[in-house]
Amino acid sequence: MAQRLDPNVVRAFIIESVSGHPGEIARIVAEHFAVSRQTAHAHLKRMVNAGELAAVGKARHRRYDLVIKESYRDFDLVRERDEDVAWREFVGPLIDGLPSEVDKICHHGFTEMFNNAYDHSEGSTAEVAVKRSPAKVEILIKDNGVGIFEKIRSRFNLEDHRHAILELSKGKLTTDPKNHSGEGIYFTSRIFDSFRILSSHLSFSHVTEGEDWLIESREDPHSGTTVFMEISTTSTRSVQQVYDRHIRDTDENEFAFTRTHVPLRRAIYGNDGLVSRSQAKRVLARFERFREVLLDFTGIETIGQGFADEIFRVFKNAHPDVNILYVNVNENIRRMIRHVTAPGGAMPFSDAPNSMSNPQD
Repeated sequence: MAQRLDPNVVRAFIIESVSGHPGEIARIVAEHFAVSRQTAHAHLKRMVNAGELAAVGKARHRRYDLVIKESYRDFDLVRERDEDVAWREFVGPLIDGLPSEVDKICHHGFTEMFNNAYDHSEGSTAEVAVKRSPAKVEILIKDNGVGIFEKIRSRFNLEDHRHAILELSKGKLTTDPKNHSGEGIYFTSRIFDSFRILSSHLSFSHVTEGEDWLIESREDPHSGTTVFMEISTTSTRSVQQVYDRHIRDTDENEFAFTRTHVPLRRAIYGNDGLVSRSQAKRVLARFERFREVLLDFTGIETIGQGFADEIFRVFKNAHPDVNILYVNVNENIRRMIRHVTAPGGAMPFSDAPNSMSNPQD
């Protein structure tokens, strides 16, 4: 007796495959599950009747596509300032029926970013767009304010918008410490499959299980701030899982955001390398707020002695409770770190020892 197919498994396969094979999906389903074309068409018809697929054409020339539903609304940030109301009245109903954890991720991300637009953007309006298909949910929030990178640059007297992104990627950054912890963007960027902020001529993005990216556009700069968030409808991630990766019990038995990941490419301006102590001090800003800092040297070929000494010896001696680790280093960088942390003071570079007890690579 043939084993009965689980309709949910077939549905998930169709959602994943149909966009790449709109005219052949019936054959592909039949071959993948070793069933007849008639059975494959029955599953496709079920999804059409449920409003998940659109069918165009007849018989052998029929094509299937995922149904995408889009909705837009403009919010007046002067009068419509409550993110929970905006969620309940507009966004929530549009994504009704999602798995519980995906719904929580969307709820968390939207309310955090809408509140940021109200509290920080200095804008008067925010456009919210929600796009949903059986495969994924996309949420966009665009305000007409001063722009997030300019707001951070100005507030902290930074030299460049790219330095603002470096600070943003660490977490615990806020221009309003009395009312905000600075953790919202950091956590939100890590619970979605894809997270992107566009402002001015820069785009900051984070892809889950990936790294942060900075893209500089030569096109007309984006006014205000645009936040884009995307999550698969079949995601098994949870908000709590992301919290657990970064939150540990403190000595006072309270929870604290204690870990951060810092992509050091964000500290480079133009063609400069990571050479000076002033660059290191810029990187080190607010490290004392964390228990563990992971420095990511992806894309970095060399570092200067002053840069390394300021981080791995001077700062470490002043803040022994902050555990500084590193990843993605080449041999040149590894030797420089060993050089500045050699017991008894820096030794000649060529005599640096072959191992360190603390950093990981």
